[in-house]
This record gives sequence, structure tokens and C-alpha cells, in this order.
Amino acid sequence: MLPKILQTLAPQPSRRQFLLGAIATGAGFAVGFHALGGGGAARAQDGAAGPNPFAAYVRIGADDRVTVLSAHFEMGQGTYNGIATLVAEELDADWAQIDVEGASGNTALYGNLAWGGFIQGTGGSTAMASSFDRYRRAGAAARAMLVAAAAEAWDVPAGEITVEAGVLRHPSGRSARFGDLAEAAAARPVPADVTLKDRSEWRLIGNAELPRYDSPPKVTGRQDFTIDVTLPGMLTAVMIHPPRFGATLAGFDKADALAVPGMVDVVATPRGVAVVGEHMWAALKGRDRVQVTWDESAAETRSTPELFAEYRALARQPAQAVTRDDGDVSAGFARAATVHEAVFEVPYLAHAALEPLNAVARMNADGTLEVWGGHQIPDLYQAAAAQIAGIPAERVRLHVMKAGGSFGRRAVGDADVVVEAVAIAKALDWRAPVKVQWTREDDTRAGRFRPMYVHRLRAGLDAQGRPVAWHNTIVGQSIMAGTPFEQAIGGLGFDPTSVEGAQNLPYAIPNLRVDLTTTQIGVPVLWWRAVGSTHTAFAVEAFIDELAEAAGRDPVDYRLDLLAGHPRHAAVLRRAAEAAGWGEPLPEGRYRGISLAESFSSYVAQVAEISLDAGGRITVDRVVCAVDCGTAVNPDQIRAQMEGGIGFGLGAVLRSEITLTDGYVDQDNFHTYEVLRIEEMPRVEVHIIDSAAPPTGVGEPGVPPIAAAVANAIYRATGQRLYSLPLARHGMV
Repeated sequence: MLPKILQTLAPQPSRRQFLLGAIATGAGFAVGFHALGGGGAARAQDGAAGPNPFAAYVRIGADDRVTVLSAHFEMGQGTYNGIATLVAEELDADWAQIDVEGASGNTALYGNLAWGGFIQGTGGSTAMASSFDRYRRAGAAARAMLVAAAAEAWDVPAGEITVEAGVLRHPSGRSARFGDLAEAAAARPVPADVTLKDRSEWRLIGNAELPRYDSPPKVTGRQDFTIDVTLPGMLTAVMIHPPRFGATLAGFDKADALAVPGMVDVVATPRGVAVVGEHMWAALKGRDRVQVTWDESAAETRSTPELFAEYRALARQPAQAVTRDDGDVSAGFARAATVHEAVFEVPYLAHAALEPLNAVARMNADGTLEVWGGHQIPDLYQAAAAQIAGIPAERVRLHVMKAGGSFGRRAVGDADVVVEAVAIAKALDWRAPVKVQWTREDDTRAGRFRPMYVHRLRAGLDAQGRPVAWHNTIVGQSIMAGTPFEQAIGGLGFDPTSVEGAQNLPYAIPNLRVDLTTTQIGVPVLWWRAVGSTHTAFAVEAFIDELAEAAGRDPVDYRLDLLAGHPRHAAVLRRAAEAAGWGEPLPEGRYRGISLAESFSSYVAQVAEISLDAGGRITVDRVVCAVDCGTAVNPDQIRAQMEGGIGFGLGAVLRSEITLTDGYVDQDNFHTYEVLRIEEMPRVEVHIIDSAAPPTGVGEPGVPPIAAAVANAIYRATGQRLYSLPLARHGMV
């Protein structure tokens, strides 16, 4: 997902100021504000004062419904629930009256503040960090306006009015629900400033018993996703993508396909060939009959073993970029008592979200274009859709749908499936709405992958076993190169997503170098849940265990000795170890391993407990996780994200990998790209560190520690160090 480096693209104000605005919406009202600084003040003023209902954060209707307009995208991680909690807390709304919609079309209102506010998007586990202040302030402003309207109507001092569960009350006995006062509140001036509740007054934020507002529609099947969108006259399109990455369309013959009942047309798009039918079945059957010719002169034709061999060789050559260089590494190695080296390898990985990619495009008679989809970076998709359609961006309206997973897959700089939907509808002269629906096979074979990487790690230890030199060479592809985000890394000279988790190593090592060689491979890559830390944490934390053993030290004590000056790292490490019973005897055949990682400003330690059967196969039985993510807005949701991250990461530990044979992807669906099965999910215990620090991310940080925790447990079980993933390669599952 998108990295913190995006903050560099816009200046940050030293003190955040807020511009608030209210707009009438029928008999209700809406309120929103924008953080000034880094540009955009004029647009914020226009958006807040204009008639567009999307230029706000909170709408309260005469029907008593409170609709929160979310700047951040919901893909199952609970962003909508967290933002609703922030608003409802300050508004003193009834939790049952809350709903959330995805908003877009106004960067000044919805820009991600954790990225500098210059673009709207969800990623890098930044939704709560970006939302914590502005959505609480929006709720507080709306509450103040309701109170002011009631005070005027009842001719009483505003200070005598209380608000609880969506009802305003006065000691005289007067009361009113939000909907009763919505119209009057809309006429009130927006308060210049609002006072937020003290932490001691919170009833929703930090409430571990608060249920997710969106659970009922999901468990009953009433929740709509893009795959459920149906419009009058809508056609369905499926894609034929190049079978090898980098191949281009040379030509196609559609005659046989058009003979299929329900087929409409076959058209070229910037990303391949689209087969259009009256429904999905016709499009799929038609696709089987299209004859396509590809120009593969520039295609990637190498196989996975060739690529790994090339990476290993590069790891032993001088690196292209030094990303961290503390002390004198050469001198450190020269005076080391012992030197240790290891090479770690991780493969390409698919995102494998439950809902494959899709989007719907419709051109209206008034010249406006509507696009439905899981819009993770709406501003980019709006611009891309406008460019394809040949219309101004302000004439593109995005419907931000909830998505059945993403894990980074929908955060693409080239708006892949959106471009396909708009291009197909245009090729058909806009005569009908078009839904593009990818299959699982499409997304596995033609999607974007977590890059494969090789790490070469060397460490020098003194006579007491303490590291005096550390050198980590990383080889792999850049995710940001060639994307709209490349400008963010221009001054660095390297892609920070390739080295995060290694470059910010917390351990006290006086001579430390991290360097990077970026490869040019024709395989498309993308951020994958936890991005760089997915591979760096595996290599770093497995190697740290190896050094602890060489020093004759307990792995936990060894780490703690190296974490002086990093109390939050140390705290989660201690909590996980204590909760797991570290140092206490285990039943025969059970083994433990530990790991620690910081990602997206959150700190997570995990202890994996495994068992080994007579055939040498591994079962992960239990994982104990400690997390410090600052203020815990939704504790139950934090636990769920840690559990989900552990399961997601464990799939990659056990079986998941994308491999190439002569440039062709070998996997196509869940029978060949294997993710974690429910019976393989271990018992997980999550311990949340109590903190008053600002909230940080939880959607991704549960993933990085699990691989090394399992690898370290495997060593204790077998005496073998694990240097490559997945375990299926080693016959261990």
C-alpha cells in the first residue's frame, strides 16, 4: 500500500487549522471541515460552501439517520466503522442511527492527511491517523449546531441541554431527536471552534463491546458490492489479457465469438481485448472463441529459477543505492570476533482478495460519466476515467463501493479495471452501461504481485556476542517506479517501500548499512498487505535469532538488550513473551519462536507455537500477539485485524507463491495459488498495549512478524534454519 513517503509531496502545517462549512440538504443538514495547510484552502472554501452534498463529512436527515461520508475506502478492514465511531462519539448519536458512505470528488475535503492531504486515498494503514481529528471535530460541530437550534427553539441556554443517544433534552422536560432539529440546525452558523471530549468521557472510542455497524448487512447478504451492481440495459465484459507480461495486441478475430447467443461485441482496449455480452455467461463463452494474436517481442520470458539466480548474483555485487549508513561498517567487520551470513528468498505473491476486480461505467445523457467500483485512490481513477472519456474530470462521478478485500490490489496508479470499463463503454459508443468483471484466473495470471526479493545479510559479533556490524543487501523490483507516485522518491534515489522494515531497524548496532539493488523485470508489481515489511521482517528477525544463538543468548533477552531507546518495541516484545509463557516448558513436540516488527508506526510482536509430526510436517497451533497502535479506537476491530493479518501472512508462510515458467504464470486459482485454509488457522491471542498516543494503523502491521516467528520456531523444532518461503517448497506442510 501507499507509503509514508507520500507525506513529502505536500508541506505540513505546524499547527492544524480547520475550515468548517454547513450545507442544507432538503430538510437535513451536512457539516464538514478541511485541514488547512499544504495548499487547497480555496478549494476547501468552495467545496464547503457549495451545494454539492459530497463536500461534507456528516449528513443528518429529517428521518433521523446520521450518514458519515468517509474519506477512506472500506474493503473489509473496518475503516467505515472506525470513522463512524469517531463521529458518533462527539455527536452523541445513537449507534443504531449511523450509516457510512464512501465520498469522493473533493480532494480538499477528502485528501489523506497522513499523506499531506494532496490526494484522496486509502492505504499504508493511515485511515485512523488521517481521520482521528477531523471526523471527531465534524461530529462535535454537528452536535453544537443541533444544540444551538434546540436552545433557540426552546428559548433556553445551550449549556442546559444534554445530548445522549441521538436525543437532545432540557431539564424542563423538552426533548427532540436529531431529525426534528435538522432543518433548523442547517440554518445555524458553523462554530468557529469546538471542544472535543476528554478521553475520560469517551463511551464509544475504546469500547471493546461496540459491534460493527455493518455486520448485519454482511452476514445476511444484503451488503452490495460492485459485483452486485445492476443497471438498466447493462452489458457485461470479460477481458483477455496478454498471456505474457509485456506482450501487446497484434490482432484478433471475433467472428466465431459473435455466433454465441447473447454476445454483443469484441473490442480492443489499452489493456487487452474485451469480450462483451448481454450477461456474464455469454461473455465467458464468447471469450473461448476469440482468436487473439500477440506481439511478444518485448515480453518477459524468464522463469522463476532464472530470476532467483540473477538476484542471488546481484546480492553479492556492489548495490545501486545505500539507504542507511551508520558508523563505519567495514571497520566494524574488521574488528568483529565472528562474522555470520545468510541469504533469504521470498517469491512473488498475489493479493487473492475474495472479490475479483470489477468496475461499472455509464455515460449519461447530460454528458456526465458515472463509475462504480472499489475506488481505493479516487482522485487517480477520476482523472484516468476523464482522460479515456475525453471529458473534464469534474464531469466524472465515482460511486465508491465497498470491496470484498483488496490488500493493496485496488490501489493502482493506472486505474486498471476502471480504464477497462470506461474504454469498453466508449468503444461501444456509450450505448449502454458496461460492467467489467474479472475472474479469479484473470486476477491471478494478469494481476499485480508482491515483488520477489533476495536479502543477503551479514553481521559481525564482538567477543560477548553483541553485533558491532550489520550489512543488509536487498535485491528486488520497485513498486513505485513508473507510477504517479514515482515523483515522491525522486530525491531519495531509491524506492523506500523496498527497504522499509530494514532501513528503520531499531536494534542498537553502531555500524549498520542497508543497501538496495532495484531490478528491471517485466512482471507487474504492487504493494501487498504490509508492503516492504512482509519480506524485511522475515529476513531481519530470523537472522537476529541466529545471532542470538551464536551469542548463547535467549532470543527475547538478546533483542531487549539491543532495544535501548525504543521503549514501544520493547514493550510489545515483553508483553507477547509473557503472555505466551516464554521460557516456560512446553508439552513434548511443541516449540516456540518470536518475532518483532514495526510497520506503519505500529509495533507488533508475535510468538508462534508449532508442532511437528513424524513426517516432518509443521502445524502452527497458537500465535500470541502484542500490538501498540496508539489510541485503540475499536479494540475488537484491532483484534480482528491482527488475527486476519496473521492468517493472511501465514498463508504466504505455508503455501502461497506465484512462479513463472518461460514468462507464463503457473498459478490460476485457489487450487494452485493456495491461501490459508480455515482448518490451518491457529488459535490467536491478541494483547493491545494501552496508549494515549495518536492512533496508528492496524490493517497491515499484523502481517510482518508471523513469518520469522514461525521460522524461528521451526529451528527450535528441527535444528534447521529456514531461509526461503513458502514451507511447501521444503515439504514441511
